[in-house]
Amino acid sequence: MNISMFLILLFFVVSIVIGIWSRKGKEMNLEQWSVGGRGMGTLFVFLLSAGEMYTTFTFLGASGSAYSDGGAIFSIVSYGCLATVISYWSFPAIWKYAKEHKLISQSDFFVKKYQSPYLGVLVAVVGVVACICYLVLQLKGLGYIVEATSYGVISSKIAIWIGAIGVTVFVMLSGIHGAAWTSVLKDFLILGIVVFLGVYFPIHYFGGIQPMYEAIEQAKSNFTVLPNHGMNTTWYTSTVILSGIGFYMWPHSFPNIFAAKNEKALRKNAILMPLYQLILLFAFFVGFAAVLQIPGLTGSESDLILLRLSKESFDPWFVGLIGGTGVLAALVPSSMLLMVISTLLTKNIFQVFVPSTTEEQIAKIVKYLVPIITLLGLYFTFKGGNSLFGIALIAYNFITQLAPAFFFSLLKRNFVTKYGALAGILSGGVLVSIMSLGNITIGQLLPHIPQVIKDLNVGIIALFVNTIVVIAVSLMTKKISLTQLKAKAVTE
Repeated sequence: MNISMFLILLFFVVSIVIGIWSRKGKEMNLEQWSVGGRGMGTLFVFLLSAGEMYTTFTFLGASGSAYSDGGAIFSIVSYGCLATVISYWSFPAIWKYAKEHKLISQSDFFVKKYQSPYLGVLVAVVGVVACICYLVLQLKGLGYIVEATSYGVISSKIAIWIGAIGVTVFVMLSGIHGAAWTSVLKDFLILGIVVFLGVYFPIHYFGGIQPMYEAIEQAKSNFTVLPNHGMNTTWYTSTVILSGIGFYMWPHSFPNIFAAKNEKALRKNAILMPLYQLILLFAFFVGFAAVLQIPGLTGSESDLILLRLSKESFDPWFVGLIGGTGVLAALVPSSMLLMVISTLLTKNIFQVFVPSTTEEQIAKIVKYLVPIITLLGLYFTFKGGNSLFGIALIAYNFITQLAPAFFFSLLKRNFVTKYGALAGILSGGVLVSIMSLGNITIGQLLPHIPQVIKDLNVGIIALFVNTIVVIAVSLMTKKISLTQLKAKAVTE
């Protein structure tokens, strides 16, 4: 066993021990397991939010996309900051409503707001599909990290299996508490490792960040700025708007909100979170540093840039430290995703069709489902497909289709009906799925429209259609309902 592999395994074991230990002294009923008894302060809310945001994508996808896509990668920093501004106003309202009605999941929120359990089923299905995509991203990243940093001693497939089994155990036992405590260790390590690498590589290879950009500009003109076509300013703007709106539409964001002790903790979290976006810049610097050092990589190969540069530059013990940190970066968000998928399937789908199920039975089923969901995630992980950035974009485009119905529900006088919400989510979800999975662009469908529209992110097109459908169907169904009420009144 080399020192690198030893450190990777050590970090894995420590994360499992922390995860299991965190349940000590707590009765793991459904509310405690899923939302921590609604008693978490600013620090843990912050760490949970960071835990879901700073994942294997921070380690691999961000640097890999900077390497392959250049200036387009800065959209991530932009939409992350926009999202936290939105969260400052929306999170306290969500928390207050959830506490009043004892909500557990994102789907519960939609059910209560629109008085429709079947809308909750649809929201749960959308959430499950998007979360499985994100779970696949974490497991793929875990495999890449461990295989590379163990110098091939542990294969990607074995690493994914071991990681999946470990995270399944501590999720079943500890729920959200395991994720919160493991995040403490993970976030400090990611902060240190990514910042160090983002500073070290530009200095080591180029003498500084500015000389690095100058060298790239000389070799590949305009690489670090937006191109005229494709991922240009139109794509950038539409992606920032779309992802900023959809950033907190993920089902695993809602337990973090529900778990807060009070509204003040959520507002403090919104103020602090933009600082975390700065960490991504250092991951970008790693990718840019590799452009001239390791040229010619394409597709998913670019996701390994950070690991390849590290192995060429550092001793095995430090590579092992990077690998161990990467393991934590995969396990923490994976634990949240498993927990949320299980809760949605049990409480918001199964219980709707089997209403006689008691809360005690739900609490048991939700835990027993975790290993089944893990196996499903493993199946899609090994089936292959796409770079980490590509998977993330598809998942974002899909989950954002919940946004119109969600934001309308926060209005004091919400005119949207359950039928409008259903129709909007379905139309947007189907459209974005067909276009994303089929690699269909607006330009292919409508070749004669202006170029500025062709370059829009397909998700924003689907979101626009979704919003129009929500408004139109809501106005129609509201009008029909009023007519029926008047007719009934006349008859009586």
